[in-house]
Amino acid sequence: MIRILNGAALAALCLFSAPSTVRAEQPAQAGTRTEPTADLAAILDYVDDLYSSKSSHTSVAMHVVTEHATRDMKMETWSKGEERFLVRILAPEKEAGTSTLKNGTNVWNYFPKINQVTKVSASLMNAGWMGSHVTNGDIVKRNRMSQSYTYAKSFEGDREGQNVIELTLDPKPNAPVVWGKVVVIVRRSDRNPLQIRYYDEGKALAQTWSFSDIRKLGGRDVPTTIKVVPASKPREYTELHYTSMELNIALDDTLFSQRSLQK
Repeated sequence: MIRILNGAALAALCLFSAPSTVRAEQPAQAGTRTEPTADLAAILDYVDDLYSSKSSHTSVAMHVVTEHATRDMKMETWSKGEERFLVRILAPEKEAGTSTLKNGTNVWNYFPKINQVTKVSASLMNAGWMGSHVTNGDIVKRNRMSQSYTYAKSFEGDREGQNVIELTLDPKPNAPVVWGKVVVIVRRSDRNPLQIRYYDEGKALAQTWSFSDIRKLGGRDVPTTIKVVPASKPREYTELHYTSMELNIALDDTLFSQRSLQK
């Protein structure tokens, strides 16, 4: 899944460069032009790496709408390599300083009001992060689509006024993923994502992530707005807006420590 906070996820709120591996050729759907598997893999890798690289520093605003409440937050994120990630809430004031850290396979939350660091258990990975529709797992998990799924082009052409390529992904046996199917739609001109649909193991739609407001951040053109809508509650959503992004910057390993988490 695209990790949007540092590369995610907030969906989205997060993403990194990694060496490619050999991938089996996938059959094209009827009515589409066959493309080399490497080209399809490059599309998925581009989407995975959209908001990050070897290291990153971003500023993100998050707007959450649920049946009972609306909330807004501003946050700052840092990432380094595949295994280090830190997000710190800046506003509102009552949440300021609340932070989430991933280092290796361990994840911690820090709550400044009670000055307490809590390790996030595996059972909480599917829980919403800070009341949003983005889960703890969306923020910290790192599964490259081109390596965890088989994939094929399922559509290419004009749709809703844009020239797009649609890829349909199915999980590989024993891949550490939760989705039964993923559909990725990108602009053909620059491979920027327009929509990603996630389906559960029964192939029922679970979430739709929409990408818009493409502009230059971190030296590249990226969608600066991501909207996450749960299929079970279509009137609810979480929207993330990237306001700044730096890529491939020098970050000290000590930033990704429990001591730094509490600063």
